[in-house]
Amino acid sequence: MNEMIKTIQNHRSIRSFLDKDIEDDLLDDIIQSAQAMPNSINGQQTSVIVIRKKETKARIAELTGGQKWIDDAPVFLVFVMDFYKTRLAAEKNGLKQVIQESVEGTMVGTFDAGLNMGGAIISAESLGLGIVPIGGVRKNPEDIIELLGLPEYTFPVAGLAIGYPLDPSHKKPRLPQKAFRHDEKYNVEGLKEAIDQYDSEMKSYLSEIGRQQEGNWSQYTSNIYQNVYYPKVYPVLKQQGFQNDK
Repeated sequence: MNEMIKTIQNHRSIRSFLDKDIEDDLLDDIIQSAQAMPNSINGQQTSVIVIRKKETKARIAELTGGQKWIDDAPVFLVFVMDFYKTRLAAEKNGLKQVIQESVEGTMVGTFDAGLNMGGAIISAESLGLGIVPIGGVRKNPEDIIELLGLPEYTFPVAGLAIGYPLDPSHKKPRLPQKAFRHDEKYNVEGLKEAIDQYDSEMKSYLSEIGRQQEGNWSQYTSNIYQNVYYPKVYPVLKQQGFQNDK
């Protein structure tokens, strides 16, 4: 197993950071790695906002529901679905862009933003930095859009806090691979047993880190998925021009 694969498989989210800045050349490498990821039709319909200012990070921490590690991290990245620049390309060629009105456009933009973030995560961790992804930028998307000056046809998909780890954190177990990998066809056999096994592992893990009130994986996930936990996403998407009606 090479060192890159070891780094990827050793991933854990970091929520405690040293009071130490990230060097410009390291951050440049991380951003370049993010941009190097594949994207649909080479449309490059994503962008990243790099945030270092303390007051901006503090405001985002508030808007995401009090996630103080955003404020504590020296750098916070916001990955943006960006069909604004592709719209400019369409106008240059005298054409009308409609992809942002479709579910396909939203899927393309969000998936590509995820690929960008994956590149940033692997790059940062390979440099000895710690990260934690933040889906909470979608909790109050209209405020995030205003704060970051995002134009129409853009939307903040997710954020990434980056810094030097204060401690290595615990590595969270994953579902058995048979619940993730399916050869040739989706296999429903054994999934319930895999969930039972994982629930047992997660109960022990959560107890070890002092979060036993969450119960286990199925209890925690089911409690959250009873509701749409970021209900402002759909109406703000529509305000930004993502109609999702095609």
